Amino acid sequence: MSRILIITTSLRAKSNSDILAEQMAAGARDAGHQVECISLKGKTIGFCRGCLACQKTQKCVQNDDAAAIAEKAINADTLVFVTPIYYYEMSGQMKTLLDRLNPLYSADYRFRKVYMLSVAAEDEAFVPEKAVSGLQGWVDCFEKAGFAGSLFCGGINSPAEASGRNEEQHEAYEFGQKLQ
Repeated sequence: MSRILIITTSLRAKSNSDILAEQMAAGARDAGHQVECISLKGKTIGFCRGCLACQKTQKCVQNDDAAAIAEKAINADTLVFVTPIYYYEMSGQMKTLLDRLNPLYSADYRFRKVYMLSVAAEDEAFVPEKAVSGLQGWVDCFEKAGFAGSLFCGGINSPAEASGRNEEQHEAYEFGQKLQ
């Protein structure tokens, strides 16, 4: 059994990525994992200032919601980032959070596997490539962790449209069952 932390980054109400993240979480729970989901909705997360004080203290000098998320991430066995694809890239709030997780680099983090679930209006296979590459770049900075896989669900646009998409919900559930 792994402790899995799922971080959803869409700020949209009735988010399609949140709907699919719920299915993924159900699959992971049914596979016997302990799952916690965090949404960035309503969170205050400032931009990284680049001061690098966190490399000595393992804490950011800013006192906002990123600190609590970092504390949960450091203790998870597996991290899953869920993002809508905007302009062929991860959401801006996801990138801001990744930058703010800088204190984890020099910390004794527990996670070894990192995954991504992405959702977009466009459905071509290349659509998530830059988002996956961006997350891969972040994971590459953690020598004890690796990027373990991604699921892309394309062709979903309108708010809550994913709630009526049984095939994608099933894919997300199965993806959750395979998380380690």
